[in-house]
Amino acid sequence: MYVIVCLVALGASFLTLFSGFGLSTLLMPAFALFFPLETAIAMTAVVHLANNAFKLALVGRKADKHVLLKFALPGIAAAFAGAWLLNYFSELPPIADYAIGQWGFQITPVKLVIGLLMIGFALIELLPRFEKMAFAKKWLPLGGAISGFFGGLSGHQGALRSAFLSKAGLEKEAFIATGVVTAFLIDLTRLSVYAGHLGTIGTDADWVLVAAAIVAAFAGAFIGSRLLEKVTLRVVQIIVGVMLALVGILLAVGLI
Repeated sequence: MYVIVCLVALGASFLTLFSGFGLSTLLMPAFALFFPLETAIAMTAVVHLANNAFKLALVGRKADKHVLLKFALPGIAAAFAGAWLLNYFSELPPIADYAIGQWGFQITPVKLVIGLLMIGFALIELLPRFEKMAFAKKWLPLGGAISGFFGGLSGHQGALRSAFLSKAGLEKEAFIATGVVTAFLIDLTRLSVYAGHLGTIGTDADWVLVAAAIVAAFAGAFIGSRLLEKVTLRVVQIIVGVMLALVGILLAVGLI
């Protein structure tokens, strides 16, 4: 259990620094293998926020404040709406039940919605036609709102954020740092909304495992920050896209 969760946390954290896809994309399913779903979501949220705070300390000082004001503020407002919608979907009854052998599974609205969104974002990462997707600088506020909304709803804000920030005239380090600060602020926003729905983690949580996952995520972010000049973005996009598609399919059909 510890090996699986920590390896997932390290690898996902490494990739998030470059692509922006959520750490929770892979970490939550890893936790869900060993804990009830709500406990897994809450444990993931703790690791996710801590990891973004660590990345903020690593590269946050290079963020462009002018772009942040135009992009992050609308994103924060929209993240509230997205997070509220996620809570709404999570309270709806299952759509279908089925069994594979002796194991029973459920297709729920929240898993179906998030799974389909993940598949959609996977296509954005994988298809060449989206590789150079970008929007003019004047659309930064709208881009912040759209990416913030999906960040609150599913945690997937990286692809849209990159598409809007790529034409903001930022150097590579400033581009990454501005994205990290934006993600951190949206995390704070959505977690404040999730908290009312999730309540406390409770006695089911393994705090030692949470701490180990945080350390592993820190290590992944630290390694990534040292390889900014050496990583080929297209390779990262393919890896992330395949991971997103796989997890999205498994979520949508209720297998995780």
